[in-house]
Amino acid sequence: MSEVITPVIKRLSVILALVLGLAGAGIAVVDAQEARPPLRITITEGVSQPVPIAIPLFIAEGPGAGRLAEDIPRVIGADLERSGLFRVLPPEAHLARITSFDARVSYDDWRAINAQGLVTGAVSVSGDRVTVKFRLHDIFAGQPMGEGMRFSARRGQWRRIAHKIADSVFERITGEKGYFDSRIAFVAEAGPKGRRIKRIAIMDQDGAGLRYLTDGRALVLSPHLSSDGKRIVYTSYAGGAPRAAMIDLATARSRLLAPGATMSFAPRLSPDGRTVIYSAIVAGNVDLYKLDLASGARTRLTRSPGIDTEASFSPDGRRIVFVSDRSGSPQLYVMPGEGGEAQRISFGPGRYGSPAWSPRGDRIAFTRQSRGRFHIGIMRPDGSDERLLTTSFLDEGPSWAPNGRVIVFFREPPGEAGTPALFTVNINGRNLRRLPTPGPASDPSWSGLLP
Repeated sequence: MSEVITPVIKRLSVILALVLGLAGAGIAVVDAQEARPPLRITITEGVSQPVPIAIPLFIAEGPGAGRLAEDIPRVIGADLERSGLFRVLPPEAHLARITSFDARVSYDDWRAINAQGLVTGAVSVSGDRVTVKFRLHDIFAGQPMGEGMRFSARRGQWRRIAHKIADSVFERITGEKGYFDSRIAFVAEAGPKGRRIKRIAIMDQDGAGLRYLTDGRALVLSPHLSSDGKRIVYTSYAGGAPRAAMIDLATARSRLLAPGATMSFAPRLSPDGRTVIYSAIVAGNVDLYKLDLASGARTRLTRSPGIDTEASFSPDGRRIVFVSDRSGSPQLYVMPGEGGEAQRISFGPGRYGSPAWSPRGDRIAFTRQSRGRFHIGIMRPDGSDERLLTTSFLDEGPSWAPNGRVIVFFREPPGEAGTPALFTVNINGRNLRRLPTPGPASDPSWSGLLP
């Protein structure tokens, strides 16, 4: 893509495509070269000062690229700023101007405004195809961080290119995977409190690309995205009683799950997408069941006289965390993925609910209600190191970003005028931000990085 493109770089691009999971997505990595960057953020609980980074307008190479050369860096900058780790320097502060993608960078001019990183890029359009080149520069080292990368996609996918560039910048500087090329499913709400119309919706993690997946004629609750972002399981009241259901996003077709159960609810897909775990009322008791989607075989996992619900798989599928009131109040328990003895892991004051296992496997997020307040918290899978990240009148429904560093949840204030909204918070309890939605929103579920 730049002055020097060797067969070695071509081979590295193929390897990088496989590592980042970009192959076959309609967005191709054409060439890349990676180097160990001197500029690095170490993500710890002490990170509080965002890194200043400059992202000037990209170069429009040819007709039809002008608007995209403005929009793509804007989306990249918004992604990075939302992480709380970066501060994008405003264009009016720039002393230097990027006039050509291959022109020499005046690092002194960027040092003068205290920029630590610089993203430069160029956009070209050929028919319905958009190609974007970019480089990340370490300003104080006075050199590019690698030779750069180039992405190509259909014009309608230009935002995904921007998200992938933001993911690459995030990874190069922090050493950890980004989370920007992902989606969030949620319940979109409308109408007065107590008579809300609820529809399942899905959007990009920044609020763009909104789609409604159900029509609002039936109550829907608790959507959960598959890790590949292709299916959603949820609770449907289409027949008057709660039933576990699933939507295929490619076809927009839905079907009911859990045949034979009077009522079934709170479904969740396994990490490999082959099974669904859900709660069902059978013979008057609420237990957890697992459904094999290929064969339709159903396995009962719990046999407790209490209510067992809201299950979530560990990333390897070998364990399950769930909520049970078998001890007298709703608490968190962990058991093997095939069922068996369950160990209680929550012992703080109050009631626990909505557990979600981190994709990193090292934490479980949850809701805790105590002393009239709701909190989003995290703990180790053995119950140790419990920390509360938020507090409000009502915080519920945590779900993890693909890299396990950010949690999305919904918050609702009290009173008739109170409407739920989606928020994100970093796992250190900082960087609380509201996500844009067209109206009230609840029950979020974050996908993995898109293929």
